[in-house]
Amino acid sequence: MKLPALLLSLALVPASAMAADNTCLSNKYHQYIDASLSWYESLVSMSVAKDENLKEVGEWFLEGRKHHFELNRQAFDWYLTHDQSRLDLSQSVESWLKLTQVDVKALSEQDSELATFAKQAFEDRQSKPHPKNYELRSAFADLLSHPGEIEKPLQEYNSKIADLESIECNGK
Repeated sequence: MKLPALLLSLALVPASAMAADNTCLSNKYHQYIDASLSWYESLVSMSVAKDENLKEVGEWFLEGRKHHFELNRQAFDWYLTHDQSRLDLSQSVESWLKLTQVDVKALSEQDSELATFAKQAFEDRQSKPHPKNYELRSAFADLLSHPGEIEKPLQEYNSKIADLESIECNGK
């Protein structure tokens, strides 16, 4: 009776270790998503502070970024559990998920929870740009060409990325 119980407990160890690794990888990727969204929020906020006329386009832009990153968050977790062929965990965390526009379109046509996120992101990519999109992008370019103006949010982003890159998940 003791031998079957021992064998069963040994068989469960790899499964629980894999679940812990997946949780660690998921948390690490989620931190990357959160850091990225925070960075974009900072860029929009600084741009709007310089030109109040960019408020509406900034909100539109952030909504699109949120849809994109939330799709990536959900897709990463799904692929981590179901099909790791879409993940390249040997790369930096920013490059772990490999989704093309074709992949997003295919996901959007499925009947799943992931499809809801994919539909939003795909529709954003296919929709007509906001009339002031070019003005916002120009404001971003202006900010990025003056490193002193973006030093604080850029350091915060880089610090968050460095912190999460130092997290070890089964050697990743």
